[in-house]
Amino acid sequence: MTDLPPIDPANWDEYRALAHRMLDESLDYLRDVRARPTWTKMPDAVRRTLADTAIPRSGRGDAAAYDDFLELVRPYPNGNIHPRFWGWVMGTGSPQSAMADFLSAVVNPNVGGFDQAPVLVEQQVVRWYAELMGFPATAGGILVSGGTMANVLGLAVARTARAGWDVRTEGLRAGPALTVYGSTETHGWLKKSCEFLGLGETAFRRVPVRDDFTVDVPAMAAMIAEDRAAGLRPFCVIGTVGTVQTGASDDLVALADLATRESLWFHVDGAFGAMAALAPHEAARAAVRGMDRADSVAFDLHKWGYLPFDVAVLLTREDKALTDTFAMQAAYLAAEARGLMSTGGIHFADRGIELTRSFKALKVWMTMRAQGTDLLGQHIARNIDQAAYLATLVRAEPELELLAPVPLNLVNFRYVAPGHSAEQLNALNKEILVRLQEDGVAVPSGTTIRGAFSIRVAITNHRSREDDFDALVAGVLRLGRELARR
Repeated sequence: MTDLPPIDPANWDEYRALAHRMLDESLDYLRDVRARPTWTKMPDAVRRTLADTAIPRSGRGDAAAYDDFLELVRPYPNGNIHPRFWGWVMGTGSPQSAMADFLSAVVNPNVGGFDQAPVLVEQQVVRWYAELMGFPATAGGILVSGGTMANVLGLAVARTARAGWDVRTEGLRAGPALTVYGSTETHGWLKKSCEFLGLGETAFRRVPVRDDFTVDVPAMAAMIAEDRAAGLRPFCVIGTVGTVQTGASDDLVALADLATRESLWFHVDGAFGAMAALAPHEAARAAVRGMDRADSVAFDLHKWGYLPFDVAVLLTREDKALTDTFAMQAAYLAAEARGLMSTGGIHFADRGIELTRSFKALKVWMTMRAQGTDLLGQHIARNIDQAAYLATLVRAEPELELLAPVPLNLVNFRYVAPGHSAEQLNALNKEILVRLQEDGVAVPSGTTIRGAFSIRVAITNHRSREDDFDALVAGVLRLGRELARR
């Protein structure tokens, strides 16, 4: 057979020089992030090139491919590494964790199982976070792609544990319809999970919230009683730490008491808010109070852990709950007394639905070892203080209005122009938001709070400074006055 060109570099010295250039220019890109606009709109020519270029049957070489990246890709991301990006609770990453991702890709292990150090690294990360979240030594866990997947797996564990029959063998038709309870502020993962797991959207019982946007626990208890009387089978209650719209945190102590009385699984969606457990801050302690009583908790590390995408954690109070839900026996995966398939490592494939798993744990492990969790908690506490600072700026301006309480790190506000109707104010603030983004000033996101369109500032950014929030308020006032005059 004719020899083929290698996939590895044909000339290692030439590729080493290119790789060093990639590294140096990437570090410069991160170092100088503040000098760039928060977001830059992609030119039509770039969009057409990315949409219409034909399949590259013959390669152009590594250097040319890197030049294509510099021209077509790197200038036009969504901007979430920028100090003034506060949209949709996205993480910011760091140079150190990016290098850990590189090291992970070089080693490139499958962390589904096997007797290997990468598996033990993930096991150690799980153990560390279980301890930080107040879980017992019997806890289990797994790293997954994001909060949605962590929550989906958590709900699957709850279904197996509390259905009342063998769901894995008999399916959902072997018993009454299952129901799960969360507030109307619960993130969309729960609707999607009910559909994906075969429960159906009607299984999600939407519980009203109080004035502070936290779940009405007595109303939830009444709904559970009504559903039981109707022949349904409640199996899980959901508490949220840091709701996606306002940052509100449910009364986890009351929810834990309710779950205990009703013999239901108690799952906490802590997508970003659970990481407040690391912060030396009273607001953080209040948000997570009672979380240590949960049966399971899900949270992202690429949000308030400041790590690159993608990595999230699912923890269960008992490791057995995971294996009861996901473990399987296959001849080609059978454990042996010796060799790579020996029982020296934990099998994460038995704790989730993925068999092939990347080495996500390395960036977590290296960052924790290099910087320590105390520093991480201090940055989280600073973000909470920055939210309070922004709220103070909003309250000080007669033309601005705070639309929701600020219990943690989300601030919702709007520009208010005299003589404008509610509909006009909504349109005005939508335009202000878009102009902030298009002008590169900052990237908040938008939502609707009790009918009012809100400029929503979600602060999980370790690069933000107080003067960034000064610039945001100044930009909103400038744009609001200009647009209102029109």
